[in-house]
Amino acid sequence: MLKILFSPSEGKNSGGDAKQKDIFGATSAREEILNRYNQIVNGTDEEKIKELFGFKKFEDCKPYIEDIFNSALMSAIKRYDGVAYDYLKYNALDQDAKNYLKENTIIFSNLFGPLLGGDPIPNYKVKQGNPIGDIEPDKFYKDRFSYQLDLYLGNSDILDLRAGYYDKFYKTVKPYTTLKFLKNGKTVSHWAKAYRGIVLREIAKTRVSSLEEFNKLEIENLQVKEIQKTKNKTEIIYEIAE
Repeated sequence: MLKILFSPSEGKNSGGDAKQKDIFGATSAREEILNRYNQIVNGTDEEKIKELFGFKKFEDCKPYIEDIFNSALMSAIKRYDGVAYDYLKYNALDQDAKNYLKENTIIFSNLFGPLLGGDPIPNYKVKQGNPIGDIEPDKFYKDRFSYQLDLYLGNSDILDLRAGYYDKFYKTVKPYTTLKFLKNGKTVSHWAKAYRGIVLREIAKTRVSSLEEFNKLEIENLQVKEIQKTKNKTEIIYEIAE
C-alpha cells in the first residue's frame, strides 16, 4: 500500500465531534510533552503562552487556551487549515476518498508527532520550531517514534510530501519518493504547498495503492521534467504548466 507523509498546518479548524480513540503509536510515549503543553497553556504565565503559540498579543491566544485532554476532537486530516489543506479540499471529497486519507496519510504534528489522518485530536497551537517548555518536539518524536514508523512502513511504498522541516521528526530508512515543483524553471514555495495538497487530493480520488500507480497518475498543470535518484531517495521534478 502507498503511505503518504504530510505536513501539518499552523492554522486549525475549531470544534469537532469525533469520538475518542487511540492514536498512532503508544499514547504513553506522548504523555510528557502533552502534559508539559497543558501546564503552560493553562498556567498563569502569559509570556510563556504567547511564546509557545507565536503570538504577540495575549488576546490572540485565548481561542487555544483549553485543557487538551477534555476538548472537542476532530480527525487530524480535517483539523488542519492551511494552504495545502485548502487545495486538498477534504470536505468536498467522496467518503471513499476521505477514508483513504484517514488510513494512509501520516501527518507530523508539532505537538502530537506522527498521526494518521483519521486520528482524533483537539485544537492546539504550537508555532513551528518552538520548544514546548524544555522539550524540542522534533528530537522528542524522532527518538520515540522512528522505530515504530520503520515497522509500520515496512511493507509500504512511501511518498514523502512533507515540507523539509519535518524531516527532523523522521527520516525513512526505506526507499521513498519525494516531489519538487518548478515554475519557469525556479523552485517555488507557496505553490509547493498548494500542489502538495492537489497531489494528495488526486491520489485520494483514485485511491492510489503504489508508487507504480502514482507514476502513471496525470495531474492537471504538472509536467514531469526530470527524475533524480540518490541513495534511497527518488525525486520527481515537476514543472507547473499554468
